[in-house]
Amino acid sequence: MYDAVAETIRVEGTRILATLIRTVGDVQLAEDAVQEATLAALGAWPVTGVPPEPRAWLTVTARRKAIDIIRREQARRGKERDGLELMELSQSDGIVPDSVVQDDLLRLIFTCCHPALSPPTRIALALRTLCGLSPAQIAGVLLTTEVATTKRLTRARQKIAAARIPYRVPAEDELPARLPAVCGVIHSLYTSGHAPVEGQTAYDVDGCTEAIRLAELLHELLPEQPMPTAVLALLLLTEARRPARLDDDGEVVTLDRQDRTRWDATAISRGIALLNDSLLRSGQQADAYQLQAAIAAEHARVPSYAATDWREIVRLYDLLVSIAPSTSAHLAHAVAIAEADGTASGLALLDELPPSPRWHAVRAELLARDHRYAEAAAELTQALAGPATDPEHAHREHRRRVFLSQAQPD
Repeated sequence: MYDAVAETIRVEGTRILATLIRTVGDVQLAEDAVQEATLAALGAWPVTGVPPEPRAWLTVTARRKAIDIIRREQARRGKERDGLELMELSQSDGIVPDSVVQDDLLRLIFTCCHPALSPPTRIALALRTLCGLSPAQIAGVLLTTEVATTKRLTRARQKIAAARIPYRVPAEDELPARLPAVCGVIHSLYTSGHAPVEGQTAYDVDGCTEAIRLAELLHELLPEQPMPTAVLALLLLTEARRPARLDDDGEVVTLDRQDRTRWDATAISRGIALLNDSLLRSGQQADAYQLQAAIAAEHARVPSYAATDWREIVRLYDLLVSIAPSTSAHLAHAVAIAEADGTASGLALLDELPPSPRWHAVRAELLARDHRYAEAAAELTQALAGPATDPEHAHREHRRRVFLSQAQPD
């Protein structure tokens, strides 16, 4: 029974929180109410059984807990809450009729992406408050430290309180200005599920599914805007390869060894069509999402790894690192250069980048291509010292053992 509560909160918790924030207009109050509702479920469900609609039960209970919290606070201060406000809070859940954004979680992502906050702060705040990611997970997505992320979140909430920034859904004409940050949140949410920093699983299916759901809603909301169309294309093209990322034993399968018949052909076809539509709407001036989607499309449209057009992929990465440089883009760029121009060129480019666990893992594979197995094993020893998911850790350890065996003289 406790597992049922935990599973409901894990899968539905962020949407329950988003609904309550929309209702009460206060993040801290909503978080406290959801926590109290969770405790209530832990006490009630073992006795009464899991309700037919667990999410609805928790939402209604959280709303009642919010009313209780408000009444306690007002009684403590010797004041009375406006009766009309409490009555509205007591009403059944419904969508605000004058808002063009109808999904609660998407509404609150737009709300968190307030222009008074810096773009990285908007993304961090939305990922923490509305998507439920931990500071460590957010740091992994934004390629920063957990300490820096925690400080950023604290400063953001202090600024919201000091400046009295309302948690208000922007008007329809304000939505396009917030699109880059909203797209960043959805893409980051997907990345956190597709490539988690650590944990027992190689990916979070629920997190990826939720990100794609939000990308679909955003595309439906603003179909003429090229950026959300490109984000949806990128997510579909990436998700299409997920069935082949692990073998039947749960072992990591790298791109060069994946069974492409297991890729989702329907998702690939739709992703490429969306990418083409996005490029047409932007006048062929590609943004970072379009370039990443184009790279994914290059991999998806060929029947085998050997048939990959690495020259085109290098060209696309050249553009990507020039307009949106990131550690992951630079690492992938080095791999593409190694494929197109030879291992030495890839290693030379890689050596210009700062080391990280993934950097060591990539360098190990490139060294192994040149039969420098002892050096490759040493690089993987470095990679194993850093955070990784259990499947990725096992994969690196396996590769390290292989390289050590190949480094032994006959």
